[in-house]
Amino acid sequence: MLGAVVGDIVGSRFEFKNYKSKEFELFHADCFVTDDSIMTLAVAEAIMSCQGDYTKLYDATIASMRLIGPKYPCSGYGESFFRWLYSDRPKPYDSYGNGAAMRISPIAYIASSLTDVKKYSKAVTETTHNNVEGLKGSEAVACAIFFAREGKTQAEIKDFINSNYYDLNFTLADIRETYEFDVSCQESVPQAIVAFLEANSFEDAIRNAISIGGDADTIAAMTGSIAEAYFTIPEAISSKALTYLDEYQLDILQRFEIFRKGLK
Repeated sequence: MLGAVVGDIVGSRFEFKNYKSKEFELFHADCFVTDDSIMTLAVAEAIMSCQGDYTKLYDATIASMRLIGPKYPCSGYGESFFRWLYSDRPKPYDSYGNGAAMRISPIAYIASSLTDVKKYSKAVTETTHNNVEGLKGSEAVACAIFFAREGKTQAEIKDFINSNYYDLNFTLADIRETYEFDVSCQESVPQAIVAFLEANSFEDAIRNAISIGGDADTIAAMTGSIAEAYFTIPEAISSKALTYLDEYQLDILQRFEIFRKGLK
């Protein structure tokens, strides 16, 4: 989960700049926590509140996002999600946006099988993003994280995503010049996964994600969530990222780290 937070923070200052290089200062005074991190933390809180009974995950996710989201009203929520947060009767709104996939990483740490991954991903995602593409995007990221945690190779993860979700037969070099801002799952999740597949370290994965431009914070959050499970995060990077979180956010993150270690 921290990988998503790191990617979000690093990518935050590039979101609308269409930056096209791997050369940049990783952390900067202009970096900040966005909705990608806030909603990832909300999903983590929802998981913990279930106390092991994940039949409650759908309702717990709604409650958690609607509790935590309004504490950070200027975090960059999409217009439809913002309305959902403050609605008297929140209903899913057929979204295929990448907000579905940016927040999904915590569920890969409670799943003991691919069946669990799909079930938990659906429960979390369809609270808002009940469009088939939204469900597909979050499930693809969650599966990639799960397989990375299981020790699968990058080639094995690529083959699985290729066979079941997206065509990943392209390189970042192929798309870097022409890729533009796109918040749909179908035009950002494959790119985020390829950024991980081309990486040789956690930091390299984040730099890959930023280097194609586009929705930089969310692409880097998705990439980072997979890269954490595969490479682990260097201490210097994780320590620096934590300085951007407030006490409330840190508390959720730290409690979830303790929680997931207890599941091993």
